[in-house]
Amino acid sequence: LHPRVRRQRQMCIRDRSFSSDVKKEICSVEQFDREALKAELYGMLLFSRNFSPNKITFTTESNYAGNRLIFLLQNLYMPIIEKQSALRTKSSDSHLYKIIVVDGNDCKRIFEDFGHTDGQITLRVNRANLSSEELSQAFLRGVFLSCGSVSDPMKSYHLEFCVPHKNLSQDLCKILSEITECTLIPKTVVRSGSYIVYFKESEQICDLLTYIGSPIRSMEIMGTKAIKQVRNNVNRRINGEVANIGKIATASAKQLSAIEHIKKTVGIDSLPEDLREIAYLRLENPDMSLRDLGQNLSTPISRSGANHRMQRLLEYAGTEVKTNGK
Repeated sequence: LHPRVRRQRQMCIRDRSFSSDVKKEICSVEQFDREALKAELYGMLLFSRNFSPNKITFTTESNYAGNRLIFLLQNLYMPIIEKQSALRTKSSDSHLYKIIVVDGNDCKRIFEDFGHTDGQITLRVNRANLSSEELSQAFLRGVFLSCGSVSDPMKSYHLEFCVPHKNLSQDLCKILSEITECTLIPKTVVRSGSYIVYFKESEQICDLLTYIGSPIRSMEIMGTKAIKQVRNNVNRRINGEVANIGKIATASAKQLSAIEHIKKTVGIDSLPEDLREIAYLRLENPDMSLRDLGQNLSTPISRSGANHRMQRLLEYAGTEVKTNGK
């Protein structure tokens, strides 16, 4: 494989792994209220790509999400369920899990129990199923298990919901923006026929993950962000020091060249006393900064004072070049 393709594949694997960890944590949330369990199931089914009175199919890369759906269906409706598993691609070791409600009567019963009818042209969120903040929270937990993903924070900050229908994406944005515990501003974009509701601000991602039941992964994102900030600060400091060393070396070389020219022409001893002292000091200490040069003179001076003397030296050497050239 080309190195770029290999890197992209590795990043995709890390993203899937982090999303899988988030979904695993969400699936471990203990919930005993029947209405909250029903709201979570509603989020999972409504945002799957096959939720109708004739067909209910849920496809996921997360075995945790698949098992969670089976648990919810069995405890709330007891339908006949079939679970299928297949490799995602021939060259991949990740699986796709498909959970199917086999009997059409079960599909219709579940569909209608959530307040939907066969004559609906497009699916919308039935807000009657989200009559409280707790139910909305459980619903969003199900939505994320159905169509949500989040990037590995070492790579980037990105959380998204891949929604199959435009109206559903609009309803989801409204529900997210109504959360009272955190301020969320979802953005949307169309990608490959799907409607993407996404966040790129790390604070909003952490707030949302905590809200839907993944505080550990939220803290991991915050910890990674802190490490990145420290690393960036260290890199900036190192880069600044390297740049300063380069500037010092360039200036020192220019000064040494001027002093050598004076030495070969009129001699350093012909210089005024203040210039003669700093010229000899520079010859002896080619790597010393201007600040240190100034401090090591018989009468210490500031960096700007040392710089002023060096500029006079350069001007003196330039004058000598012009004089000799004539």
